Amino acid sequence: QVQLVESGGGLVQAGGSLRLSCAASGRTFSSYTMGWFRQAPGKGREFVTAISRCGGKTYYVDSWKVRFTVAKDNAKIKVYLKMNSLKPEDTTVYYCAATFYTIGYSELDYQYWGQGTQITVSS
Repeated sequence: QVQLVESGGGLVQAGGSLRLSCAASGRTFSSYTMGWFRQAPGKGREFVTAISRCGGKTYYVDSWKVRFTVAKDNAKIKVYLKMNSLKPEDTTVYYCAATFYTIGYSELDYQYWGQGTQITVSS
């Protein structure tokens, strides 16, 4: 069982940066691939990025690869999403998730979810 809590969301101006954090409970954190998703109102959760169990491999959606960076700290039991050059269309809720699969690109691949954190980018 893994419990996830996101933080770091908020209001930022277009062109600014934010770093989201996801704190996990449980001693088996290093056993999970961690992902970040985002969800617009009325839509399903959209894959943004993921990082492997040891943190050595990362996976991105091409459209965000330049601006977003994922990192994992197994010692601190945290995963991070650094977002640069934010745009108003990045405004939505971002979720941290954990999967025991090697990689997952669908929300259905993930077993554990945080509560989400809102990002609002003003123009």
